[in-house]
Amino acid sequence: MFGDLSGMMGKLKEAQQRIENTKARLKTILIDAEAGDGKIKVTVTADRTVKNIAISNELTDKEEIEDYLVIALNKALEKANTISESELAAAAKEGMPNIPGMDLL
Repeated sequence: MFGDLSGMMGKLKEAQQRIENTKARLKTILIDAEAGDGKIKVTVTADRTVKNIAISNELTDKEEIEDYLVIALNKALEKANTISESELAAAAKEGMPNIPGMDLL
């Protein structure tokens, strides 16, 4: 009825390993974003860890710095989310066994 159940379990384990490998790789993908014409620059990883924040000496107004930081971080995190979701979906889909009627991705 279910075909090769042990083969499907093996494929699921492979898919899980691909996902774990992809998660590890996402920690190494750096994403840069900026705001205020480059006066604020941030770097995050694709797993959404902030790695660096650079603030130009031109900026002295606290509110302006805060606003630019929010903009730059949101840009970087949006890119990180897109990359992360895409990479993890591809890893999961690649390793899923072909089960009729179970087109999940």
